[in-house]
Amino acid sequence: MFATSIAGSLPKPAWLAETHKLWPQWKAEGDALLQAKADATLLWIKAQEDAGLDIVCDGEQARQHFVHGFLEQVEGIDFQNKVTMGIRNNRYDAMVPQVVAPLRLKGRVHAFEAQLARAHTKKKLKFTLPGPMTIVDTVADRFYGDKVKMAFAFAELLNQEALALQADGVDIIQFDEPAFNVYMQEAAEWGVQALERAAQGLTCTTAVHICYGYGIKANTDWKSTLGDEWRQYETIFPALAQSRIDQVSLECIHSHVPPHLMQLLAGKDVLVGVIDVATEVVETPEEVADTIARALEFVPKERLFPCTNCGLAPMDRNIAWRKLQALAEGAKLAKERLS
Repeated sequence: MFATSIAGSLPKPAWLAETHKLWPQWKAEGDALLQAKADATLLWIKAQEDAGLDIVCDGEQARQHFVHGFLEQVEGIDFQNKVTMGIRNNRYDAMVPQVVAPLRLKGRVHAFEAQLARAHTKKKLKFTLPGPMTIVDTVADRFYGDKVKMAFAFAELLNQEALALQADGVDIIQFDEPAFNVYMQEAAEWGVQALERAAQGLTCTTAVHICYGYGIKANTDWKSTLGDEWRQYETIFPALAQSRIDQVSLECIHSHVPPHLMQLLAGKDVLVGVIDVATEVVETPEEVADTIARALEFVPKERLFPCTNCGLAPMDRNIAWRKLQALAEGAKLAKERLS
């Protein structure tokens, strides 16, 4: 009960990349960079274990960005001539690569870090991939001319890598779809179908992460425009409840999401965000346990998995570490209260 994990990303050490950035530049190259990525991955696996988390991940230490880390191993994408494009419905501008030809994988994408993580932990291992709709929203299309067609092309490639990750021994494969909270109607109409295509044939646990974004200014500014109630989940959750995806990761603590919307996910495991990634204030175990208690009004205890609201990548490393501890300690306290 209350098995803990994080949404996926963790801060990169200063010796690996720039800190406090969502798109950091690497501090090394070649073999030295590969070794630094390995070292950072092992560091965070140990940190998650030491904090007491039940399910660990690689912390996305080998990727510059959660989407582009996948795209770098895809043929048909031009990284040399990036263009500026508004993403997440123009919430912020980003320099993005262009799709210029049919999409194909160059080979394995995340074998290095997945196999490394699997070899160095006996705990359940979660691995994250960007979802097809979010990828489509983070590249410039100069070839397909149809975002649904391109989303399904990406879904096929994601599926190839997901099946390989499963063979690597990954227990949970999570697809990150923040775009679901921006293009809600499209997510319900075809985004969930593309997600299911990405997860086709998987026998391990599957998850989708849908939040209101990293704790960066563009996202916090956007949230301030959403009013007293954030009801984006109301459109998406019914479609996900009917899908073959096993788990849904969502934002909860310090958000304006009506908690009763979690009832729309009946039959699914719910990864409830009990750690706020938009503040450096570290939650107390009591605060985490209280958030879990509120979620228990709408989610059966056997289906509730305490998690972070989103990734911790841009956060101060020490703050992130203390939040991991609070997550584990709060879940432990919630169990004690129930017993």
